[in-house]
Amino acid sequence: MSIIQSFSGFRRFKWSDHSTGMGFILLFVLGLFVSWIAQGFYGVPIFITPANLLMVLRQVSYTGIIALGMTLIIISGGIDLSVGSMTAFVGGVAVFLLKRFPDDSLFGVFIALIFALVFGTFCGFVNGFMVTKGRIAPFIATLGTMAIFRSLILYFSKAANIESSNTEFIKFGPAHILGVSLPVWVFFVLAFFMHLLLNNTRFGRYVCAVGANEQVARYSAINVQLIKLVPYAITGFTVAASSMLWGSRINGIQPSQVGAGYELDAIAAVVIGGTAMSGGKGTIIGTVLGAIMLGMINNMLILGGVSSFLQQAARGLVIIVAVLLQYNSNK
Repeated sequence: MSIIQSFSGFRRFKWSDHSTGMGFILLFVLGLFVSWIAQGFYGVPIFITPANLLMVLRQVSYTGIIALGMTLIIISGGIDLSVGSMTAFVGGVAVFLLKRFPDDSLFGVFIALIFALVFGTFCGFVNGFMVTKGRIAPFIATLGTMAIFRSLILYFSKAANIESSNTEFIKFGPAHILGVSLPVWVFFVLAFFMHLLLNNTRFGRYVCAVGANEQVARYSAINVQLIKLVPYAITGFTVAASSMLWGSRINGIQPSQVGAGYELDAIAAVVIGGTAMSGGKGTIIGTVLGAIMLGMINNMLILGGVSSFLQQAARGLVIIVAVLLQYNSNK
């Protein structure tokens, strides 16, 4: 009887519910194989060396931090295309502020960081306000601010690099704690709190309810406009955190380059992590895995000697496949 019950349970097992985890395992095994081939079947595969794995985590942490906020937006039924331009805008303005302090001022770094977080949250709030109060489609609203943010920082900087001369600012971006890069710690700590916010609070339940069926949520006395606005503000906060970490690493902001393609990477991480583009369903853990999977794909392309120009094509293909899998699993 137990064997029959076990077989019955196996048949009820929905592979689509575990596609992210299985994809992660498959990519990890594939990464081992690719790196082993790349080094001529000699020694331990480069892919699993601690240095390489930590490098992958550091590389994905910047867009991964942004993807955490994007997860809430997409679950609520929206989207934000401005996060890349917002990264350059917020980071650039914060570095402009930092330059007003002495070159060795730790206090100046603190003020610039607080300003960036507040200003980034405000920029996200503007996006959310246009979507909720302005009743502009999220795609159109954030497409507009994507152009506005990038244009403003290019204008204020005259398209030149915004460099910091602060000797303290350049220290915290590349810093390591217990051998792990600071951006990776920020990524995982924020993911922990965002996971609690989404799964253990009334706000998180309301975000899922609004994304699943906005009209029913409104009939249930949920403040739909507020629930749709807050994720944009949270995303602005995560964008600011990422921009300051990146700005500290390169000791400034490159207005035309910083944040380029971040919106694609963030959305890809969210979709690969199992969040439904139609809204109402998603997890922070899935987004973390999705971001790491993107990093693994890029790392495998590099180890395999594939041109860097094809990396964006790989991301686009992954997004299409992930959406197709979601569509077929919901049929």
